[in-house]
Parts: sequence; C-alpha cells; structure tokens
Amino acid sequence: MRVIDSGRIKNAVESAERRTSGEIRVSVSTFFWGNVRKVAEKAFVRLGMTKTHERNGVLFFIVPSRRRFVVLGDQGIHVKAGQEFWDRLSAVMSEKFKKGDFTEGIVYGIEEAAKILVACFPYDPKTDVNELIDEIDLNGGVPLKTAGGLCFFDKSIRKPIKTY
Repeated sequence: MRVIDSGRIKNAVESAERRTSGEIRVSVSTFFWGNVRKVAEKAFVRLGMTKTHERNGVLFFIVPSRRRFVVLGDQGIHVKAGQEFWDRLSAVMSEKFKKGDFTEGIVYGIEEAAKILVACFPYDPKTDVNELIDEIDLNGGVPLKTAGGLCFFDKSIRKPIKTY
C-alpha cells in the first residue's frame, strides 16, 4: 500500500500559484466504472476550472484503484503549452507512479505545469486572486485514509490516458 502526502501536494500547489495567475487542482477519486477521461472532464467543470479569468487552469485527476490519471489543461494554457508538453509531463508522472512515488509524481506534475504557467501567465500582485481553493479534491470518492495522506492499493500505474 502506498501513501501520498496531501500536505506536501497542497504546499506545491500554493507555491506554484504564488508565481502565476494560473490555477492548479488535484483530484483523487476512488474506484468507479466508466470512462476516466469523461469523469475527469466532469470534475474539471465541477471544480470551476473553466471559470478562471484567463482559462488557465490545470487539473490532475488520479484514480489509483484503476491505475489511471488524466492531466487536463484549460484552453488558455493548452494553446500556449501544446500537446507535446502534456505528453512529456504525463510520461514522467507515469514513470514515477510505476515506481510507487505517488507524491513525487504529483509534485513533479505540479512543478512542471507551474513552469509553463509562470512563463505564459505570470503572477501580478495588483490583479491576481486565488480563484480556486488549493485543497486536494476528494469529492470524486472517499479517501482510503486521511491521517497524514491517502493510501493507494497498488504501487503501479499503467500508461496515462492521453491528455490535452
């Protein structure tokens, strides 16, 4: 059983968002039947990601029990980052997940997304507001364990679903 450090992930989101007007969210879901990509897209809308001023939100949607994850970038960031960026990001995250490094994989993804967000949507202290909360979303399911992190049943993640 593997654990992610939810405090460290929240800190990574907060650190990233202090340098960009972009918004980053992480959502962890329990097992469900159906298309992971479609559920991630619904979570993207449910979490208000499409309502950011510059359409520059990034969602990391992880379903450990299905060994799947999706990284979604809203239209403002996707146009600037391009598909190759998301493919590279997902590939490295997938390798870290396969090694059981869930926290490292998510933090890596957040830090890499932050780099492109900072370059394209820099922080302006006069105008920037935190449009979305920084907490890990667990509304896709109930956490397996909440004391100090979230437990994952399996240490491997298969190839990620294609992202954009």
